[in-house]
Amino acid sequence: MKLPRMKRPPLPRAIVTLGWVSFFTDVASEMVYPVIPLFLVSVLGAPAVVLGAMEGAAEALVCMMKGVSGWHSDRMGRRAPYVRAGYGLSALSKPLLALAFSWPLVFVARLADRLGKGLRTTARDAMIADAAPPAGLGGAFGFHRAMDTSGAIVGVLAAMGLLALLPGSYRTIFLLSALPGVAAVWLTFRLREPGDRPADADKASAPAAPKLPLRESLRGLPGEYWRSLALLSLFAFANSTDALLLLRAKDLGLGDLQVIAAYVLFNLTYAATAYPAGLLSDRVGRWRLMLGGWTLYALVYFGFALTGPAGLWALFPVYGLYMGLTEGVGKAIIASGIPRERKGTAMGFFLMVTGLTTLAGSLAAGLAWDHIGPRAPFIMGGAAALLAVAAGLIPFRRAGRAS
Repeated sequence: MKLPRMKRPPLPRAIVTLGWVSFFTDVASEMVYPVIPLFLVSVLGAPAVVLGAMEGAAEALVCMMKGVSGWHSDRMGRRAPYVRAGYGLSALSKPLLALAFSWPLVFVARLADRLGKGLRTTARDAMIADAAPPAGLGGAFGFHRAMDTSGAIVGVLAAMGLLALLPGSYRTIFLLSALPGVAAVWLTFRLREPGDRPADADKASAPAAPKLPLRESLRGLPGEYWRSLALLSLFAFANSTDALLLLRAKDLGLGDLQVIAAYVLFNLTYAATAYPAGLLSDRVGRWRLMLGGWTLYALVYFGFALTGPAGLWALFPVYGLYMGLTEGVGKAIIASGIPRERKGTAMGFFLMVTGLTTLAGSLAAGLAWDHIGPRAPFIMGGAAALLAVAAGLIPFRRAGRAS
């Protein structure tokens, strides 16, 4: 069936600005992320257990803050303060790393970075949902994911280049990474709330939404939201950390540079497909793309369990395609049909629940690797993803046609 050609309206200014904010932030983050373990171990002499404890605590903090910050941004009726504070904290953490002369300060800097992510993510996503027309949510979130991932690619390549040019100069790299972080913070001050614009004067003068407690705010969300959340959470358990993919590539014989190259290939595919996939989801139905992406995920995970080194070069870009088909589309599904005064609560609770579920799935996958073998987490993840697809085909068949 040939789809009719449709004129695509330009993206709202707020969405484009937030895309560039995320681009520069991810450049900064990916410049330091691969360097931190080297700095901790080779310069500060931290034990290996510090790495695991730091990342575990950081991700738990992110998950909890996403839920709280989203609800509180609804109560305030403003998103921008959380966006600015969150990106500001992440930018501040980069020079703090350069000042660290013991591993506890690195721990503090990493927690500050993750606290910033927890503060900003839900408010930012709610701001995107506020700015986008309901029929264009997929394209809006797809554009944002494409910009975010493009920044990650630039950041990884910058880290590789700086490590080659400045071997061992970790503090210099941390300081240089602050520059794109500062650019991101500067851009956040160009953001405007809906009530800040003259065209929205009538909206701004309307009675303020009641400041509901968290439980009451959640209780008012529609049934479709809870059904979507249940299915997305089921898949989140299958969606373990991407670090296992890189570990598996290393286990199958790829060298360090080959592993990084495969990771860049994955991100290139993700960045190239996220925006077109989001636009397509607005036209053909978001759940269709979501379930198709989950099927690809299952095939990729079974592939990682069964393939040899040569097969990885095909699997990594297919994994990037899965990400492009699902990451922005999932947020569009959650935001669809939610009134503005509850969008932060809805997005935050979704991000918190799926984040914690993914942490549980990652723990289970790691235990399976250690106690059963390297193939086990991928077979387990692929099977769980197919279970989510099967569950989604029943209640969402009608929603897939209508959305």
